[in-house]
Amino acid sequence: MTLADAEAFAVAQGWPRFRGEQVWRWVHDKGARDFDEMSNLSRETRAALAERSHIGTLTIAEVQTSRDGTRKLRLLTRDGQSIESVIIPEIDGDKTTQCISSQVGCAVDCQFCATAKLGLLRNLDAGEIVDQVYLARRLLAEVDPGRRLTNLVYMGMGEPLHNYDNMIKSLRILTHDKGAGMSQRRITVSTSGLVPKLEKLGLEDVRPNLAVSLNAPNDEIRDEIMPINRKWNIGKLLDALRAYPLEQRRRITFEYVLLAGVNDSLRDAAQLAKLLRGLKCKVNIIPYNPHPEAPYQRPTPAAVDAFQDECKRLGLLTYLRKPRGDDIDAACGQLANRSNGEAIVPLRIRKAPAAPPPVE
Repeated sequence: MTLADAEAFAVAQGWPRFRGEQVWRWVHDKGARDFDEMSNLSRETRAALAERSHIGTLTIAEVQTSRDGTRKLRLLTRDGQSIESVIIPEIDGDKTTQCISSQVGCAVDCQFCATAKLGLLRNLDAGEIVDQVYLARRLLAEVDPGRRLTNLVYMGMGEPLHNYDNMIKSLRILTHDKGAGMSQRRITVSTSGLVPKLEKLGLEDVRPNLAVSLNAPNDEIRDEIMPINRKWNIGKLLDALRAYPLEQRRRITFEYVLLAGVNDSLRDAAQLAKLLRGLKCKVNIIPYNPHPEAPYQRPTPAAVDAFQDECKRLGLLTYLRKPRGDDIDAACGQLANRSNGEAIVPLRIRKAPAAPPPVE
């Protein structure tokens, strides 16, 4: 629930409106997961809440820890689906980023991505998106008390703009100053390029950072590795991005997964630099993270360096994203609900079983 939802819920129970804000702040500001923790509510109110609602929608089924400190959480939904979220601590700093999922599986079918092989089972609701963050916060408080989540990226399983309404609702909940109070400048939403939804996002009152999974310097290559390009090609995508309202000091991030022999040549680098010239942007170069569901290979370190050097020589601002958590299938493009290398068979349930209305 948003704060307004919680206030309306309170009124519907015959309580004063401010009671809704009290409950909402206990959940989203103080992190309560049990109504008995809400000490400024009467015993009768807490009992009524417990009868009519619940807090939290996910449970942690498994936590895997990488040699580099990255943690992958496998989370179970109320209808028995598995999703994954990743906590990535900065090795030499205080920054801690969580990569969160927006769907169970994905429908976009990028050829290099393990999640695509699951297909799309369903969207996550706003509570399921938000609860990934709260569970990660609680886990960090237990295993690494000196760390706190500083950044969020909607780059896990799924295409966030395919689940637009729940994504926006989750952003409003997470950034509300009476709740989790996360800064919009520390949240990034990544998309494969759904042009109509990009236009819609640009009009919202909540405005995260924007990342675009580009991965090719021309339509020929992008058609092959990202079928979505056949509907909204690079030209349409860049037109939408040029019209996208960017605040001062913000840039669009382009993600570019380097696939050996596919999009990693110096010619590709030159095409990319020319393609993005004039756009207020930066490029994250991501050496491909191998997984069993795709035939591609990671370029050699020398090829990666040569590609980045050519981009820089031609004036393109680039950063090299080093693999994190690839030993536990937690790196970019590897999320596919695998436990110790074994795939977890997804449940194809169209409708979740009935549950009490959530307070999250």
